[in-house]
Amino acid sequence: MGELNWTHKEQCYRLRKLGQCLRGWMAYFGISQYDRPVPKLDEWIRRRMRMCYWKQWRWPRTKIKNLLALGVSLKSAIQHGCSSNSYWQMSRTPVINQAISNAWLQEQGLLSVKDLWCKAQGYTAKKKRGKASSSEPTC
Repeated sequence: MGELNWTHKEQCYRLRKLGQCLRGWMAYFGISQYDRPVPKLDEWIRRRMRMCYWKQWRWPRTKIKNLLALGVSLKSAIQHGCSSNSYWQMSRTPVINQAISNAWLQEQGLLSVKDLWCKAQGYTAKKKRGKASSSEPTC
């Protein structure tokens, strides 16, 4: 039980430090109007966090148990839990993306680079109806 608490603390620490870095990075680079790398950076960070969770689970039975708890079918959980593919490859599979979804990562405390960039630019988080102007990204 102590090991479970420690790994949970590690992930909380990792997410907190990542949040600090992202906020600092956005304070410096957020003034830029150039938004092209923002979605790719956001995707990469989410994939990296999925990889960290997958690596943290370590053993096949732990992976299967956690995948089942996150709503994956038994067959898919066993196939993916026993896979010998690398952590990075597994973080891109549809099953892992379904289990460790963007919403779940956000609940865990992961910040979105896109949301931070939109906030730095002064855009609201609400999507506008109708045509969006070409100079404003839809945040």
